Amino acid sequence: MKIAIVNDIPLAVETLRRALAFAPQHEVIWVAGDGAEAVRRCAAQTPDLVLMDLLMPVMDGVEATRRIMAQTPCAILLVTGDSEQNMRRVFEAMGHGALDVVNTPALGTGRTAEAAAPLLRKIQNIGWLIECGEKEASPAVPTRSTVAVQRLVAIGASAGGPAALAELLRGIPAGFPAAIVLVQHVDQVFAAGMADWLARESGVPVRLARDGEPPQLGAALLAGTNQHIRLLKNGHLAYTAEPSGYSIYRPSIDLFFESVAKRWNGEAVGVLLTGMGRDGAKGLRQMRERGFLTIAQDQRSSAVYGMPKAAAALGAAAEIRPLREIAPRLREFFA
Repeated sequence: MKIAIVNDIPLAVETLRRALAFAPQHEVIWVAGDGAEAVRRCAAQTPDLVLMDLLMPVMDGVEATRRIMAQTPCAILLVTGDSEQNMRRVFEAMGHGALDVVNTPALGTGRTAEAAAPLLRKIQNIGWLIECGEKEASPAVPTRSTVAVQRLVAIGASAGGPAALAELLRGIPAGFPAAIVLVQHVDQVFAAGMADWLARESGVPVRLARDGEPPQLGAALLAGTNQHIRLLKNGHLAYTAEPSGYSIYRPSIDLFFESVAKRWNGEAVGVLLTGMGRDGAKGLRQMRERGFLTIAQDQRSSAVYGMPKAAAALGAAAEIRPLREIAPRLREFFA
């Protein structure tokens, strides 16, 4: 994979080079010292992946991500010294299309290979994702759900998802008569912070889904671990490590949508938002085949038109709508 590094600190650049040396299949093709230089370099030589710092002079990583994704889109992995302190910037950059975030490896501990592993694992996942290597899923068979809530909105998102989810949730009124479950590709380290951020940005109560609880009226539940999330036969939510080879990213949107198609007995809507790759498209198709309303975000309003495009190509989406129209459509549907 051809990789670019964007960081204004020479020691951080050298740390990233040393970490990448453990995976010789990767090649650093250029280094930029600030976001503005990165935008120019991407236009001249677009890499497969950008390792993007957040705090830089001239132009920070959030604005650089926005411009790169608008002008010469490519995969962007945020690499920062302290992701928890920079949580707001992390979600802003992810809203513009950054795929994931990881802390800068601490290679001075004497266990350099171990310290480099989280970064290399993220890069490997992104490599699989941009090659669209998701595996086929087994077809779902409908069974009855015993859950008390009878209306559900299942929403999946990836790159560009945080901002899209915040905008969609801002259109959800108090007293909305359906439960909401959100599946966003985000590491569990950042899931709680994302739930808090979405709640502040949208005004909708957002919290992490708890293992074994049913979907809740009056709250949006966000998948919050590195395991998959799905509905059980009784309609409750469960985290599961299996199937281990099911999807590149955890949680898998496909797996959750398929469990809704298989086990939800009331009314349901599936919504697939911006994201790279194909996750969610097959599951959304199964929801449509079950008779549920399915919606995909349109190309113009998507930060990354990958997952919604795959859904459209499969005929999985009954409706393709701009982001601004999705919340009003949900209100209309459940009126």
